[in-house]
Amino acid sequence: MDRLRIVGGQRLQGAVTIAGAKNAALPQIAAALLSPYPLAIANLPAVTDVENMLGVVELHGAKVERSPHAATIDAGEAVSKETSYDTVRRMRATLLVLAPLLARFGHARVSMPGGCAIGARPVDMHVKALAALGADIAIESGHIVASAPQGLTGTRIVLSSPSVGATETAMMAATCAKGETEILNAAREPEVADLAACLNAMGAEIEGAGTHRILINGGRSWRAATHTIIPDRIEAGTYAVAAAITGGQLELIGARLEHMASVVQLLEVAGVSVWPGDRGLMVSRDGPLRAADLTTEPYPGFPTDLQAQFMALMCCAEGAALLRETVFENRFMHVPELMRLGANITLQGTTALVRGGASLKGAQVMATDLRASVSLVLAGLVSEGETIVNRVYHLDRGYEQLDRKLRMCGAEIERISA
Repeated sequence: MDRLRIVGGQRLQGAVTIAGAKNAALPQIAAALLSPYPLAIANLPAVTDVENMLGVVELHGAKVERSPHAATIDAGEAVSKETSYDTVRRMRATLLVLAPLLARFGHARVSMPGGCAIGARPVDMHVKALAALGADIAIESGHIVASAPQGLTGTRIVLSSPSVGATETAMMAATCAKGETEILNAAREPEVADLAACLNAMGAEIEGAGTHRILINGGRSWRAATHTIIPDRIEAGTYAVAAAITGGQLELIGARLEHMASVVQLLEVAGVSVWPGDRGLMVSRDGPLRAADLTTEPYPGFPTDLQAQFMALMCCAEGAALLRETVFENRFMHVPELMRLGANITLQGTTALVRGGASLKGAQVMATDLRASVSLVLAGLVSEGETIVNRVYHLDRGYEQLDRKLRMCGAEIERISA
């Protein structure tokens, strides 16, 4: 397995181009299975999760033409067949093909998903949404088996919590349902709104995406479409923390302030300056870092996908910060690894108390999931001496050329191939 070698102490300076949002790309690739006409997706991030998802739709008979940051998916000859465990075990998002296959073909069989070990993330809301639309659902030998031989029928779906995946599942299925569907307590993330924009380009009729109430007028006619994915707000937030933790200044090309309000607010509390520029956002820190408390919440609250990065930042701040994780129950696996670098962190359930000001020192650390991986890289940027981050294949799932982008901004970082 590849590793990253980091020598800390370099102040980052320069510009970073923010890639397309991975979490927007994955459902849009799955959505291509809804239509017999081609879907061209631009601004695709070059990460392994996207490559794996393109492979999943190919397994279902879709033809994929790739270029470095785009793909055209033609699902005209696609079929609904079993999505095996070997296919889905690497990435939970493959569950997103369930709704398009069911909606278009009337049946689907998808293995229960795998992915990062950051919490249970049950599939019950996906199942309940499809059942509300008229599907028969069964769990058989680790597979979700769904059928709707007479088609789906529009209805009101009330989600028990604003789950992004369940909202996307319900929205995709409802595009093929007879009549109108109303989704209440829907997830409001920009990635959900971007999926709706993609579906509308394909011929769907969706209103209200990005709010708690989404309306879908089902049974529309599909057409060939082109869609450009929004920039990745999580990648942008990660590089904002990189600028902050090293006392540097970075231009985040393509980053959108309107998608990052809660992140920017917290960075400013911590003593970091963020302002809009001609090409995106500027992030800079000249003075000391200050401790800032956070609680992860569904959008527009502070994103759980930036909690680990912000914890690394708080390790270097003056004072103590309280970090509460309310989205996933097992998302503090990076804490023992940060403590190997000298961080002072106390865990109690889903709350972490980070006492800043400790001098971090390089060490061997082990990545456990995607966002935990990058928090260790960020800590390594300011640790004395050499830090080795192992199992960086987690990073490659969601960050495009992270080591190269950091190196271009002055970091002393290299990838060591196994």
